Amino acid sequence: MLKEFKAFAMRGNVVDMAVGIIIGAAFGSIVKSLVDDVIMPPIGLVLGNVDFSNLFFVLKEGAVAAPYTSVAAAKAAGAVTLNYGLFVNAVVSFMIVAFAVFMLIRTINRLRTEPPPPAAVTEDVLLLREIRDSLKK
Repeated sequence: MLKEFKAFAMRGNVVDMAVGIIIGAAFGSIVKSLVDDVIMPPIGLVLGNVDFSNLFFVLKEGAVAAPYTSVAAAKAAGAVTLNYGLFVNAVVSFMIVAFAVFMLIRTINRLRTEPPPPAAVTEDVLLLREIRDSLKK
């Protein structure tokens, strides 16, 4: 059984998939940082100093009464919140990842070269073939 597992785990597809998952996770953390730390702060500044990570609705107040200054403060008070700002950040992250994957696949498709279709046989070549075949007979 150990031998079968080793053969399974060392197959090319499994190793390639593992590498892809690890690189994907690392890429995800880079994109999250890009969205949270680079893209959203200027957008929030343009929209009037809005911090998207702290945009939320209080659905039910916690032990300490509202207003809450942040999602963390609301959670610490035990409030139930709808964190739409974090959702906006996640959507922007998804769009960046989807665009990056699109560009990667597009580049890979352009790099693939398919063999050109065979050229059509001209009338001269057909005539020469007929002459050759006649001479063989």
